[in-house]
Amino acid sequence: MCRTLAACSLALPAVCPGSRDLRDCGAVRRAGRFFRRTHAASIHLTLKGSTSLAGGSPLVATRSLPMDTQAIRAQMPTLVVGHVPSNVRSFKFNIFDGQPKVSTLGFHIDPKPFEGKVIATTDEAIIVKTARAEFAVLDRTLVTEVPDEGAKVQVEPYVRRRFDGQRADTPEEQTEFTADGQPYTAKRFVLGSAPAKLPIPEPRCPELQELIVQLEQLPAPDGFRRITHLLVDASARDITWVDPLPADIIRTPPAIGFTVATMKFQGRVTVLYERGLDLYAVELHRDGELIERVDEVFFDILGETLERLIDDGSWRRIRVQCLSSRKAVRH
Repeated sequence: MCRTLAACSLALPAVCPGSRDLRDCGAVRRAGRFFRRTHAASIHLTLKGSTSLAGGSPLVATRSLPMDTQAIRAQMPTLVVGHVPSNVRSFKFNIFDGQPKVSTLGFHIDPKPFEGKVIATTDEAIIVKTARAEFAVLDRTLVTEVPDEGAKVQVEPYVRRRFDGQRADTPEEQTEFTADGQPYTAKRFVLGSAPAKLPIPEPRCPELQELIVQLEQLPAPDGFRRITHLLVDASARDITWVDPLPADIIRTPPAIGFTVATMKFQGRVTVLYERGLDLYAVELHRDGELIERVDEVFFDILGETLERLIDDGSWRRIRVQCLSSRKAVRH
């Protein structure tokens, strides 16, 4: 098994430059086997001619998977009719379709929650006005509620989180000491970093240490999360570990166990190191009974294996909560 993560380092995708040709926006170059197509973090439209957005009827987008963002872009000037001041010649909108957002520096970012008013809906999307000339486009198939037009809503797109429930991009706090021994709290933030560290103390077993590093740093198959983010999204809790001495590594192999609760599986999951094969194995237990065991798991397919066994995809949902009295359709 590889003893270094150098081969697993990921090149960051390059988003399209600030081109006004919106047909090019959202296209990225695929970097490595783990990344999939992403969309630009925001889109800026410049209105030509009259400042009025009136005229024409909304285009009808044909439903596809994923959401047809090109059709949505074409519809936007018509959909926001009457919701942009007459002296405004341009507006911006963000598309939330379950794909990770990428900053202008090429880093994956986690969006902040926001509030707004629903100004239009289509078969594919919900349009929310978030500022004077800014809008959010939500994939209708991903929202937890479909609000009526005119409703005020709070929207929480997916964000990566830590095991303590905090956002993964929260600055890390660490106690430091001055030259005279006085303690103080320092906050550290690494640009583009959103770690989800396992709540496990420094192990003595090198193989367990390597497993921890791989779970924290190797990507999940979606390319946005790390494997530990996948575990957090599966509600992993009651984390245990086996940290054997070198002489006991075969009798009591290094392992990390946790309880998950998803639509795919509810029970105990154990990832253990098999010394003889120099590979991993993944076991699923429920009520003390072995449900499934996957042997000969290489480190580079550990994320794929765990996704297949426990990830139900619900993490992609966009939480929508109505703040007004209007009714909403629950999904």
